[in-house]
Amino acid sequence: MDALSEALASVRMTGAIFYHAECTAPWGFRVPHLRDVAHVLAPGTERLVSYHLVTHGKAVVCFPGEADIPVTAGDILIIPHGDAHTVSNGSPSAFMDSGASLGSYLAGDLTTMRLGGGGELTQFVCGYFGCERHADRLFLAGLPLMIKINLRGDPAGEWLESSVRHLVSQAESPRPGQAVLLSKMAEALFIETIRRYMEALPAEQTGWLAGARDPIVGGALALLHRKPCHHWTVEELATATAVSRSVLAERFSRFLGEPPLAYLARWRLQLAARMLQTTREPVIQVASEVGYDSEAAFNRAFKREFGTPPGQFRGQFRDTSRASRPVGGARIPSDAA
Repeated sequence: MDALSEALASVRMTGAIFYHAECTAPWGFRVPHLRDVAHVLAPGTERLVSYHLVTHGKAVVCFPGEADIPVTAGDILIIPHGDAHTVSNGSPSAFMDSGASLGSYLAGDLTTMRLGGGGELTQFVCGYFGCERHADRLFLAGLPLMIKINLRGDPAGEWLESSVRHLVSQAESPRPGQAVLLSKMAEALFIETIRRYMEALPAEQTGWLAGARDPIVGGALALLHRKPCHHWTVEELATATAVSRSVLAERFSRFLGEPPLAYLARWRLQLAARMLQTTREPVIQVASEVGYDSEAAFNRAFKREFGTPPGQFRGQFRDTSRASRPVGGARIPSDAA
């Protein structure tokens, strides 16, 4: 497997909430910062990403302090950091607050949202999905406010768009398995967008995605993610990627800003944090499963990374999870991973 596939496989994605918007000019709606609605949208989810797929017409997306971004049919817009923004066409007298509608969608109301003045038609498929926070150090690292990729013009993108449109068109008369299919399509949209964005990065680009694209660094990343508990050495990684130790160390540091084994150490601790949150395994067992021979060494490294010992970290997470459980029956679809 390649580095991106290995990383995506290691980060659980949660179910998305889809809704369909039919807007006639002039119209406009505001999307709040996801941190302001995360407790309602996806309680307990560590990292949220929003997206819009334009299926018909055109619009303008605007982030505070930034130039307007025109979008058209076939564009998929990923907002990696969940920043607040507006979407509009024409000069509406007021902007609808989309955050105020979340309650109805969470309760299962996936009917089409309609607004506007009766002019030019624009159609969107919109949604949100979540992942674990260590995605910030992987494929979400260094991404801009928004990624815009057009899916039209090749069979794969057109199939993906048409599949999403078909599923959303059935939302008002849901069939068994509808929520899972929609969640899987959200994941597919995200992966396809990230893949195309990575392929289009300039040659001088650095960061995780640029490193994953590089044949040497990407090969090393894939090995580290595939076998994080293995006692890797730089020499072994260099041999596996068919370069010298110095070449591997230089390229890895140039793309990712740290040596391979330092990256591995942080990744092991991220995996350990997930295990502490999701299992009842003793700390010593968690330490062993992420590659530590000594519980004491693991405890020291974990505290340096997270500011608290493993046992205390686990207790704090359970307290937070209990406090953030949804009330009134509202929930998101089940895990899409």
